[in-house]
Amino acid sequence: QVQLVESGGGLVQAGGSLRLSCAASGRTFSSYGMGWFRQAPGKEREFVAAINYSGGSTYAADSVKGRFTISRDNAKNTVYLQMNSLKPEDTAVYYCAHHRSRGPGYALYEYNYWGQGTQVTVSS
Repeated sequence: QVQLVESGGGLVQAGGSLRLSCAASGRTFSSYGMGWFRQAPGKEREFVAAINYSGGSTYAADSVKGRFTISRDNAKNTVYLQMNSLKPEDTAVYYCAHHRSRGPGYALYEYNYWGQGTQVTVSS
């Protein structure tokens, strides 16, 4: 089993920044890819960014490319999502996810464990 706990969400004005953290426990963190997804009210959960097991390879959705950066610290069993130049359309619940293998990957079915989510609200 894997436990994932997100933190760092909140309310921010458009143009501002937030950094989300996801602390993992229960498996060898450094052997697996990790990802961030988000879900806005009335919409399906969508891919945001992913990172492979070592941190040497990352993907980001076109909608956040150049604004969001995913990173990881394997010594701390933590993955981060740095979000800059936030827009109202970034408002959503953000979920951390554990990949089934080394990653990275952008499809939901590639992930087998999920955190409880953290709310990010961007005001205009």
